Amino acid sequence: MDFILDFDFSILNFIQEHLRCAFMDGAMSFFSYIGEAGLVWIVFSVVLLFFKKTRVIGIASLAAMAITYALNDLVLKQLIGRPRPFSDCYEQRMLSETNLIIKKPSGAGFPSGHSAIAGTVTTTMFLHNKKLGFCVLVPALLVVFSRLYNYVHFPTDVLCGILLGVIVAIIVTFAFKKTKVYHKLLP
Repeated sequence: MDFILDFDFSILNFIQEHLRCAFMDGAMSFFSYIGEAGLVWIVFSVVLLFFKKTRVIGIASLAAMAITYALNDLVLKQLIGRPRPFSDCYEQRMLSETNLIIKKPSGAGFPSGHSAIAGTVTTTMFLHNKKLGFCVLVPALLVVFSRLYNYVHFPTDVLCGILLGVIVAIIVTFAFKKTKVYHKLLP
């Protein structure tokens, strides 16, 4: 476990020492905010529902997000209970000048919910429509990176969140494409 913590803190502390600046503080606060509760992804998926050509993608995305949220926040975070990087139990590993620029999130940190939902939506989009996948890729990566920049998740929290999101998106998309409803919704 010490090896993983050393790896995690080396990346977090590198970001704090070499990338922190006023512009990035503002940008990363913004991207963490829009990723809160999957807000940007829910809005994007709901907008897709209004167009016959993308309705099936919106439904698949919303279904995958719901499952990802349940697995991530209601099951895994509760079972694992890993403290976040800013927790007092890691005081010796943190940089002394680390100041959080966003409100401290509550609850456990593993896996990252922001990253899981971003991974789910991006993968769902790519599996249905590569153009939409590319449209959400950069914002998704910025939301994910913001969690490291803001010192509220470890890199392993983020990587496992993304992995969970990708797996759920693949399973949901595969299952959804096997149903009659999917084929009825296609334009």
